[in-house]
Amino acid sequence: MAREFELCPGRRVGGDQPCFIIAEIGQNHQGDLDIAKRMIRMVKDCGADCAKFQKSELEYKFNKKALERPYTSKHSWGKTYGEHKRHLEFSHDQYRELKKYAEEIGIFFTASGMDEMAVEFLHELDVPFFKVGSGDTNNFPYLQKTAKKGRPMVISSGMQSMSTMHQVYQIVKPINPNFCFLQCTSAYPLQPEDVNLRVISAYQSAFPDIPIGYSGHETGIAISVAAVAMGAKVLERHVTLDKTWKGSDHQASLEPNELAELVKAIRTVEKAMGSPIKQLLPCEMACNEKLGKSVVAKVAIPEGAVLTLDMLTVKVGEPKGFPPECIFDLVGQKVKRTIEEDETITEQAVENHVKKVKC
Repeated sequence: MAREFELCPGRRVGGDQPCFIIAEIGQNHQGDLDIAKRMIRMVKDCGADCAKFQKSELEYKFNKKALERPYTSKHSWGKTYGEHKRHLEFSHDQYRELKKYAEEIGIFFTASGMDEMAVEFLHELDVPFFKVGSGDTNNFPYLQKTAKKGRPMVISSGMQSMSTMHQVYQIVKPINPNFCFLQCTSAYPLQPEDVNLRVISAYQSAFPDIPIGYSGHETGIAISVAAVAMGAKVLERHVTLDKTWKGSDHQASLEPNELAELVKAIRTVEKAMGSPIKQLLPCEMACNEKLGKSVVAKVAIPEGAVLTLDMLTVKVGEPKGFPPECIFDLVGQKVKRTIEEDETITEQAVENHVKKVKC
């Protein structure tokens, strides 16, 4: 069983804890603070556990040429990539306002620190945990500095190899034991054949002492529900208020009705996972009483006869008698009285039934 740890105050992940659902608002707020607040309220109302954003200090994330290059995409908010990103980037004060709003309505708030200076700010903002985006998972100096902050970490693994993930584990684990890996494929939207949910099982085997989760960029909810059924303990999905809005992430995001349905489906699946012990359940008793079969006399059986298999059959009988799984154990037993053809074989009709019939 993967170890548990407290990801947010009062909320543990791993082990038998319910899946922690992160609603990734990212930059789907269009650079509008009011829309961002509406989205925080939306994910709270849909039942997600955490509203997450993406924080960058642009001059630390990109070099000058990357910021100055022309950006002519239909999703662009400026003539250059720098102008585009600045439009979408909230200030420190705006982040403080968003975090305060999330606390007021009762939902956890965090962000991916997209560079080391962003992590410094988020640490000062006192987010409950750091999310490491796939683009920084193989950024080992970043990982070391982030781990040393002492906050729990959720680490995505898009664009990485298993070898790299072993290196990540070896770097983070000695510094900060409270972290988990998310299986992720960095494509938007993600096609089902590229999801590779089996990596969840591979991670569970390779890293048995940390929780494993899933960050999905596919459309719909079915794959994410399947991930939880496979044992994902943290789930991240992008969310939007409108998939038709400008922005490359909207198409791979869930609208409010989809997010609400996802949360509902996950909680239903968690209940359905139940127990590994197979037994007759109280809820099955009515069906068993009505349709459960018994061993019945195939022919008339005289008093004192020793039962043979060709004397017996299985039917829904009244009253109930020996269950079908006892039929082989009844062979060789002596009957104490005459049993009519088609009569149920009951315990009272068989000698020494308690000792000799194991059923």
